[in-house]
Amino acid sequence: MIEARIKQLRDDLNRYSYHYYVLDNPLISDFEYDILYKELESLEKEYPLFITPDSPTQRVGGISTGFKEHKHKYRLYSLDNTYSADELRKWYERIQKEFTGKVELVCELKIDGLAIALSYKDGLFVQGVTRGDGIVGEDITQNLKTIKSIPLKLFTSADVEVRGEVYMPKSSFEKLNAESLQNGEKVFANPRNAAAGSLRQLDSSITAKRDLSMFTYTAIIEGVDGESELPKTHWDSIQYIKKLGFKTNPHIRLVDDIDGAIQFCKDWETKRFGLDYATDGVVIKVNRLDYQGELGFTSRAPKWATAFKFPPEEISTTLENIELGVGKTGAVTPVAVLTPVNLAGSVVSRASLHNFDEIKRLDVRIGDRVLIKKAAEIIPKVIKVSETENHWELPIYLPPEECPECHSKLVAREGEVNLYCENPFCPAVLKAKLEYWVSKEAMDVDYIGPQVITQLFDLGLVRTPVDFYKLTYNDFLKLDLVKDKSAANMYNSIQTSLTKPLGRFITALSIKMVGKETADILVNEFLTLEDIMNASVEELAKVDGIGDKIAKSIYEFFRDENNKKMIEEFKALGFKFENTVQNRTNELSGKTFVLTGTLNSMTRDEAGDIIKMMGGKTSSSVSKKTSYVVAGVNPGSKLDKAQDLGVIILNEEEFLKLVGRD
Repeated sequence: MIEARIKQLRDDLNRYSYHYYVLDNPLISDFEYDILYKELESLEKEYPLFITPDSPTQRVGGISTGFKEHKHKYRLYSLDNTYSADELRKWYERIQKEFTGKVELVCELKIDGLAIALSYKDGLFVQGVTRGDGIVGEDITQNLKTIKSIPLKLFTSADVEVRGEVYMPKSSFEKLNAESLQNGEKVFANPRNAAAGSLRQLDSSITAKRDLSMFTYTAIIEGVDGESELPKTHWDSIQYIKKLGFKTNPHIRLVDDIDGAIQFCKDWETKRFGLDYATDGVVIKVNRLDYQGELGFTSRAPKWATAFKFPPEEISTTLENIELGVGKTGAVTPVAVLTPVNLAGSVVSRASLHNFDEIKRLDVRIGDRVLIKKAAEIIPKVIKVSETENHWELPIYLPPEECPECHSKLVAREGEVNLYCENPFCPAVLKAKLEYWVSKEAMDVDYIGPQVITQLFDLGLVRTPVDFYKLTYNDFLKLDLVKDKSAANMYNSIQTSLTKPLGRFITALSIKMVGKETADILVNEFLTLEDIMNASVEELAKVDGIGDKIAKSIYEFFRDENNKKMIEEFKALGFKFENTVQNRTNELSGKTFVLTGTLNSMTRDEAGDIIKMMGGKTSSSVSKKTSYVVAGVNPGSKLDKAQDLGVIILNEEEFLKLVGRD
C-alpha cells in the first residue's frame, strides 16, 4: 500500500513537472504541487527502501568534492560559422553538388548557453556531462538533476543520448545579478556565464536555486521500445525528442532551400530581442539523416550543418568619466559616463561597470575607447577597452577611499566586492532610502520623485521615511514650482500610503537583502509585523526562500535601536500594518496574470495585490503559462505577444468582474 502510494505520487509529480516546465501548461497550482511533494518526501524518509532515481525528491543532492572527467561515447563537434547570406549560399551550393534537386533544411535558434550530453538507460537518466573539448567533459549529473526541464525518466524505455543547451533566462539573470549586487557579491557578465557558474557549483542545492532550463536539439538513439520507428529526418528526430519528454525550442522551421533559411535568419535578427533567453545566431542543418551521413564531418565540424551568427550588438565609444552612486545600503557603485551612441535601437550615454574589481579587471581608464554591449540585450555594460593606442598614457583608475557625498572613509566588507559608506547619516544614503520608500516597488507614493525629495531634504523637512507623514500641506508649498493642486496631491498621496499592505511596508524599510519577493515570503509565513520582529535567526532561516544570510540581516535590522524607534513612530502616526494574506482566498489559485497598460480604477500594483489576495500570481512577461493578460490603456507589446500565444485577454471591466470589483 505504501509502495503503491509512493509510486503514484512520484508518477503524478513527474507528470505535473513535465506539463509545467516543458509544455508551459500547468495542470495544478504550485500550492497543490507542494502538498503532494511534501507527502512524497515524508513517505520516502520513513520508507527509504522505496526511493527510486526518478523521484522528484532526488533532484537536489549534496556537496561534491569536485567534478570527474568523462570521455564522451560520441564526440560533440563544433560548428563552422557563417556571417552573411553569401556565405550561407556558398555552404548550400557545396551541399547541393552532392545530391539531386533541392535539399531541405531545418533552422533552429542558436541558444547562448552550455552544450550538455545526457545519457538515458532503459528510460532513466544516468549521466550528464559538459561538452568540454568535445572528446572529454566533466560529469555534472547531480547538478543537472536539479533542472526541472530535464526529465529523470522518459516516457519510453529508450536507450538514448541527447544533446542540449542549458541556459538561464534573461529575467532570471537580471534578478540574480541584482541580488548579488545588493549582497555585495560578484556579478556575472552575461546569462551564459551565469549558467556556467551555476552548473559548476559543488553544492547542488545552490544550482537548484538558480533558474536554469534546457532546450534539447538532437538525439543519438541506441535502443528503442518495440513500437518505435527510428526517425529518418532531423525534423522527425525533434518530434521524437519531444515525445520522450524533453523541452525543445518552439522556434524551429523546416524550409525547402537556402532562401527559406536566409529569410528565417533575417526574421530573427530583431525578433530575438523579445525572447527571455539569449540567442546569438541560427543553426541550419540538412534535414535528411541519410544525407547527413553521406556528407560526414571535417576534423572539427559537421559538413551538413552551419551556424549563422547575428551581427554583434556591441559598439565602441569614449569613456568620458566614472561617476559614483551611493545606494540605500551604502554601497558605492561606479557608472560609466559615455559619449552618446546608438546601440540596439536606443541611445546609450551611461553603462554599468558593476564594481571596482570589475574596473581593475578590465583596466578601464577615463578617456579610453571602450566596447559596450547590452547584457542579455537589456542593460548596457562596458565589456573591454577597444583601442589601446592611447590607453597606456592615461592614468590608472583608483577606487575611491572616501564617500563621494559625506567623505566618510569607505569600508570593504569581508567576502563582498562592494565598498560601503557606513555613515548612517550620509545624505546620499538617506536620500536613496527615501527615494526607495516612495518607489513603485515599495510604498508606491505618487507625485513624490527624486527632485521633490532633494528639495525636502535640503530644506531639512525630511530625513527618514517617518518625516514624510509629518509634512503638512503648507510644507509642500515651500517647494519650487509647487502650487495648491500639486501640494494637495503630494500630501494626499503620502497619507493614503498609511494603509498599504504589510508586505509593502517591509519592502520599503530597505532591509539589506530584502526586496519585494522576500518581504512577501515573510508576511506569508509570520502574518504580523510583531511576529517578524520577534522571530529568531533560526526561525527566519527555516523559511523557504530566506536562508542564513538574509535571516541574519532581518534579525539585526529589527534589533537596531534606531529602527525600533522608527517603527514605534510609524505606529504612533496611525500605520495599520495590514496583512492582506490573512484575508486570502483560493478563487484564482493556479492562475497567472500579466498586467499591461494603464488601468483607470486602480494602479497595476493594486490590481496585483487583489490577484495575490485571491490566490493568483502575477508575472512581468507573457508566456504559455500565462492564464490572463489584463490590458489597460496603451498596453504595448505584451498584448501582441498574448495574441500570438492565444492567451485570454481581459479589458479592465472584464478583470473587475472576474475579481468581484465591478
